[in-house]
Amino acid sequence: MRVLIPLPDRDFDVTEVAVPWRELTRAGHQVVFATERAGTRLAADPRLLTGVLFGQLGAADEPRRWYEQLTAAPEFTATVAWADLDVTGFDGLLLPGGHAPGMRQYLGSPQLRDQVGKFWALGRPVGAICHGVLVLARTLDPATGRSVLSGRRTTCLPKYMERTAYFTTAWRLGRYYRTYSAYVEDEVRAALADPTGQFERGPRELTRRGTASDDSPAFVVEDGGYLSARWPGDAYLFARKYLDLLGRCSDA
Repeated sequence: MRVLIPLPDRDFDVTEVAVPWRELTRAGHQVVFATERAGTRLAADPRLLTGVLFGQLGAADEPRRWYEQLTAAPEFTATVAWADLDVTGFDGLLLPGGHAPGMRQYLGSPQLRDQVGKFWALGRPVGAICHGVLVLARTLDPATGRSVLSGRRTTCLPKYMERTAYFTTAWRLGRYYRTYSAYVEDEVRAALADPTGQFERGPRELTRRGTASDDSPAFVVEDGGYLSARWPGDAYLFARKYLDLLGRCSDA
């Protein structure tokens, strides 16, 4: 099956891209990366590779190794332009996140939202993690004029996580952890018809992350063909649940 992963040119999250890519390709699926301009040489947020602050808060060792493998993969440089996409040729869509300034190219693109809206209308599996949920929150259903998430249950980067990261690092990194003035959770909640009933924050967690063998700190929300997760700590569970979703849809 073919899975589309749109990305900005730079600053996307290492773990939220490398872990799903690894799991999808290991399961035999084809991953296609799309950027604003075809053939863009991609670059993840460099701070996540070296450590955001005093060598801490970056990606774990395994996702960093997988990202290094990804950079050598042919699909990483053979990117397709957002405008040139024929979304009907894909079986699934994944929307990773990231919080550094380069993410605005992806999170704020009307052109990308147009393509995402077309894919959403197909009813095929869509997964979004962290800031990636903002792309869906900002994508409007032409029939209703409301967000495609309006009637869906979802999670995203919780406000308490975003606030904690920002206040911990602002003295050194400024607004590095604040891509926009509004918090991700606030914007996602505003897109929902019933924010109290539809938004799921998940268990409170700040440091423990899920791994290939331990899902206990991880959290995802599945609503039909839509899967969402909060942050890089959910990436392994998110990737496995998305594989299950793809499998169920292919069997239907």
